[in-house]
Amino acid sequence: MKILVIDGQGGGVGKQLVEGIRKAIPDADITAVGTNALAAQAMLKAGARQAATGENAVVVACRTAEIIAGPVGIVVADALLGEITPKMAQAVGSSPAWRVLVPMDLCHNYIAGVQKVPVARLIEDGVQRIREIIRENACN
Repeated sequence: MKILVIDGQGGGVGKQLVEGIRKAIPDADITAVGTNALAAQAMLKAGARQAATGENAVVVACRTAEIIAGPVGIVVADALLGEITPKMAQAVGSSPAWRVLVPMDLCHNYIAGVQKVPVARLIEDGVQRIREIIRENACN
């Protein structure tokens, strides 16, 4: 399955997602798209097969991704300190891909019902869900 990891700012969440996916699913086809070059580079160093940067890269990559992973802000216009454009959020939200979103209480977004746990635990949960999606779809 084609996995797309999207992140911005320093790429910390995306980096952890790529590392976790690479460890759990060594042969995963991971593409990373950063809202900036720093984020893209961090995810590439973490083990993404390829990386790109910017709004159009997000829009294009969302067309063919089967799983999209990243912080919840990737579906919220102007999130990540304004790095997520409305076009980016729309591309992620309207993609037919599964979305595995890491809940972050930042940029005035609060996700009710989500317990306060370390980001590392949230990443582990996200990676586990990606494994389940791949397993479920391999049987179809």
